[in-house]
Amino acid sequence: MQKGTVAILCGGGPAPGINTVVATITKRFLSDGYSVLGLNYGYKTLFTDKPDVVELNFDLADRIFNRGGSYLKMSRHKPKDDEFSTEFFTKYDVKLLVTIGGDDTASSANRLTKFLEAHNIKIQNIHVPKTIDNDLPLPYNLPTFGYHSSKNEGVRIALTVYEDGRTSGNWFVVCSMGREAGHLAFGIGASAHYPMIIVPEMFKKVEITFDRMVRMMVSAIVKRILLGIDYGAIIISEGVFHFMSDEQILKSGVNFSYDDHGHPELGKVSKAHIFNELLQIELNKLRIKVKSRPVEIDYEIRCIDPIAFDLRYCSSLGNGVKELFDRGEKGCIVISRPDGKVEPLFLKDIADANGKIKPRLLDTESESYKLIFNSMDSIKKEDYDKAKKYLSEPEYYDLKNILAL
Repeated sequence: MQKGTVAILCGGGPAPGINTVVATITKRFLSDGYSVLGLNYGYKTLFTDKPDVVELNFDLADRIFNRGGSYLKMSRHKPKDDEFSTEFFTKYDVKLLVTIGGDDTASSANRLTKFLEAHNIKIQNIHVPKTIDNDLPLPYNLPTFGYHSSKNEGVRIALTVYEDGRTSGNWFVVCSMGREAGHLAFGIGASAHYPMIIVPEMFKKVEITFDRMVRMMVSAIVKRILLGIDYGAIIISEGVFHFMSDEQILKSGVNFSYDDHGHPELGKVSKAHIFNELLQIELNKLRIKVKSRPVEIDYEIRCIDPIAFDLRYCSSLGNGVKELFDRGEKGCIVISRPDGKVEPLFLKDIADANGKIKPRLLDTESESYKLIFNSMDSIKKEDYDKAKKYLSEPEYYDLKNILAL
């Protein structure tokens, strides 16, 4: 006799390990007498007359658990309260709703659960945190699943690009995904020994501007020229755009399309191309003959197969969902501690008064950050005399002066 149904949906964008979480949850609940349904397109069809559902079985789960992408189709649809309905949950006797996504997906699940309780339908909801940006404020400095796999692939690309620069005597300007935080770009750049890494968290004391970032790039190039090195690569987190004003973004000279709120649609353009063009303009003004090429690291790292770390981590999270369910927990995020212990993390403990979860930014006070920052190639005071051959005011390109450190 079936004990009821577990429903799983995925929101937002893909991250390596989604299928591992889904497969683990499916296997655990099937073995305990539950049926498992997957919802395609997140919340998008959940409250319609024909929810897009697929029954998950052991064979399917076993086949997809180590695959990249998401077997369940994803959507960024955020349902409004007046869309909610009880029909799906009564029809399928749903006991648990598992959501895989970011804070929006989790908050929607909490609103939905309250709605169902008000209509005498009690279900549990447990959220599995997902983002390759690693920017959710999880305890114990835990990573979000998918981050390490995406970083690993990003490093592979970054190293190939760097090798091209060494082989051809060129520079590359690489832009990496990272909606607000610089974890991904910094992790890739540090692992690939990039001479310059630019992330939004660096600009604690000054405004983020194209001028400052271009000077940071020039600083690395001139420093390497002084070292007798004619190649290199620079990585920049796209998160810098999040903290720039629309007016500053328009200074790039790119003809943007605009969204419904009048903001430039950055997702439709290559951010690496913008930075590379601005760098070339500055190099031409300085009469420094260096070629550079743009490279974007974005969608190609989201749907790769998870590496061993995420296979293990996502399996722990999936098993953790079953443990928290058996304990009667709801309205929480599943956490798998470094020692393997499973804990619930309640949204109320990490959200502000408006229910918004503040992103976890890169800690620029940490020793690991400082080690990498201090190792980057840039013009320093002792380089000023030699740098005057290329820069009339070398102190203007000193990294510490640029960032007011």
